[in-house]
Amino acid sequence: MKKLYYQIGEASKLTGVKPHILRYWEAHFKELRPEKNRAGKRVYTQADLDVVLRLKDLLKDQKFTAEGAAKAIRKKDVPTAKPVPVNVERELRELRVFLQDLVERL
Repeated sequence: MKKLYYQIGEASKLTGVKPHILRYWEAHFKELRPEKNRAGKRVYTQADLDVVLRLKDLLKDQKFTAEGAAKAIRKKDVPTAKPVPVNVERELRELRVFLQDLVERL
């Protein structure tokens, strides 16, 4: 079920980016600014998750530097791999874990 807001742990699981990296990116990329709820905890929207996935693609897959990724995300015209829906990415990650476990048993 799609939610309006995700806590940092949920955002981490959905995007495959660890919470400490999310906090680091928030401090270094002005495009990623999740709101905070009354308790002061970060809450991520789908738009925030899209930014995280875009940063992940730029930094990890396309090997941009942090400065290059910041410029690219501002320009929004840098070619990117077609984004994988969050639920499909999560299912693929779970499948990878299952297959790795299976290989270890052989």
